[in-house]
Amino acid sequence: MLSPPPNQPAQNHLLAALPPAEFERLQPNLELVHLPLGDVLCESGGRLSYVYFPVSAIISLHYILENGASSEIAGVGNEGMLGISLFMGGETTPSWATVQTAGYSYRLKTSIMLQEFNQTLSVQRLLLRYTQALITQISQTAVCNRHHTIEQQLCRWLLLTLDRLNSQELVMTQELIASMLGVRREGITEAAGRLQQAGLIRYRRGHITVLDRSGLESRVCECYQMVKKEFDRLRSDVCRN
Repeated sequence: MLSPPPNQPAQNHLLAALPPAEFERLQPNLELVHLPLGDVLCESGGRLSYVYFPVSAIISLHYILENGASSEIAGVGNEGMLGISLFMGGETTPSWATVQTAGYSYRLKTSIMLQEFNQTLSVQRLLLRYTQALITQISQTAVCNRHHTIEQQLCRWLLLTLDRLNSQELVMTQELIASMLGVRREGITEAAGRLQQAGLIRYRRGHITVLDRSGLESRVCECYQMVKKEFDRLRSDVCRN
């Protein structure tokens, strides 16, 4: 089976899972946009005008404290969408949404998405299943940040990011990773140094190349598999239906 060309709607798992009739209704309203690194799609308390279905970009959901410190609670890539607050009954969200990895995404006006959600059972079931998987990711991130080492957290973050990319190379500074994980930069430097010494990654000038994925999987905590299993189950359930 041939892979879809770059930046096609089918590269987003939720759009690919839509029944043909529902996808045909939405397709004319899907707009492909480029999301540059660091672009803020939604501030805390803000309202989204669009929902986003990433195909090659990755969006970080994070909180910023009064003292300026921040921590990521979840990532959104080609497995999902940004904007679940739209159909969960809230018009705003307390978290920020910032582009973590530059790339492309399809966006859809919130009014169209909400209408489709309210009128179409298959769309409603799909998006609620995705919401459950996203909640699992948020919950597991909270547990991981409290109970596991910085090295394990870094491995989890790297693996989840790789799952959303078609490359083994990440454009990411240690400062940004530290901000995502809510830890000091020195902790990331030490953890990345150990992974590099073990031959698992190579880090240079804001670029991280994963050399041995299986090695990262052997060092990561159980949180990675818990999140991956939930998203795999979502895709499996969708395929069966």
